This record gives sequence, C-alpha cells and structure tokens, in this order.
Amino acid sequence: MNTIASGKSPNAVFMGGRDKPGHDGLEGEVMSDIHPPLRSYGRLKTRTIKPRQAALVENLLPSLRPPAGPFDPRALKSDATEVWLEIGFGGGEHMAAQAALRPDILVIGAEPFQNGVASALRHIDEAGLTNVRVHDGDARDLMARLPDASLDRTFILFPDPWPKARHNKRRLVQAETVAELARVLKPGGRLRFASDWADYVDWSLERFLKGAAFRWTAEDAADWRVPPADHITTRYEEKRLGDCVPVFLDFVRT
Repeated sequence: MNTIASGKSPNAVFMGGRDKPGHDGLEGEVMSDIHPPLRSYGRLKTRTIKPRQAALVENLLPSLRPPAGPFDPRALKSDATEVWLEIGFGGGEHMAAQAALRPDILVIGAEPFQNGVASALRHIDEAGLTNVRVHDGDARDLMARLPDASLDRTFILFPDPWPKARHNKRRLVQAETVAELARVLKPGGRLRFASDWADYVDWSLERFLKGAAFRWTAEDAADWRVPPADHITTRYEEKRLGDCVPVFLDFVRT
C-alpha cells in the first residue's frame, strides 16, 4: 500500500516507518538516476495561442528573458531582497500571484510549454508586474547558467508525474537535478515540492533526502497534508488529476 494513500508518513517506506527523518538523509543506497541531458518530454504546444497572448510572446517576452549566457540574477533587479525560481510554472497563476504579493523579490519562472508561457505573460501584463523574468525553456538549462548559492527559494509544483514505471526516468526530480538545486540554493534557502501523485511524492522525498543537502521541515502529518499558509491554489491543482490529495514537501538547504 502506498504510504500516502494509507495515511502514513510519506517517507515511511524509506525510513523504516519513522515519522520524521534525520538530517543526514536516508539509510541505504538510491539507484542512480539516468536522465538525458536537457531534454523536455511531452508536448511543447497543444493549441493555437490566442492573438493577444501571441502578441505578448512577440513583444513582452523578449524583455523578460534572462541573459543567454551565465548571469547573476541579482543583476536583473538590483534592489530585490530575494530571488525565487519556479520550475514548471504551468499557466503562471502561482508565479504571478506570488510576485504580486512580494514586489520586493525577483521571481524567475521556467516553463518549456508554449501555451503556458503565453498564459503567464497575460497574468504578468494584467497585473503590471515588473519583478518577474521568464525562461521559456528547460529549467535545467537555466540553472546551469546561475552562480552557486544565488537563489533564496525554489518551487516545483505539480510537475508531470510520468506515472508509468518505464517513464519514471523522464521525471524532473532526478539525482542530478537535486544536486543542481543544492548548488544554486543558498544555505538556509527553501524549496517546496508539491504533487497529487503519491508515488512521485515518495520518489521525490527519497531523492531530496539522499545525502545531507536538504532537510525536510515537517514535524507532523499536517505539515504535508495541509497547504502551507503562503501557498496559492491554481485551477490546475483544483482539477485533482492525481491519485491522492495534494502533498506539500518543504525543504531547507542545509
């Protein structure tokens, strides 16, 4: 029985049933993940982009793209108190809402899905946001261009679960991705992963707790079962397309 579906701690299958992991990660070995470099799976476009959004892609997006080569995100907004990254922002609802709530921070979003990028640009334009930058491509390519310890916070919310076992290698959360996240996050930086697919929650928890780079902050079941106070629910999340209620895993970079 899956640990999420049974109501147990989502890491019980890896931690021998303990309700809270230690800071040194998991006991035992995690099989090495094999992930083709910088390949985004799935459809990059599903339908014709509406004229208004197409105009934003042509006229607004170029001004929001980060530099093509290595760059310091602080240079994009010198007065930003923090720099946040949302990996796979979908339609951009969460990213835009967080940026609107915190005009003092810089939010960088990465999304290869063209329709999602177009939707996000609409949210950015309608809210008049000046603290958002958009990478319309693979987040791994973006992170590779960032300096060490340059991010204060990262979100990975409801990524494509690739639930079939033969497709698990296509999941975003792989050992090398976790290592890269550890590199770009500052000590004390925060990372939130959310999914409504129980197996992907277990999969991700295993990989984030392998080694000592990340500490899971949960103290009791409510910490992963109840949406965090600063979470913003999107229309996609409300569809409940997964096999369990949404689970929220918050980590701190040690």
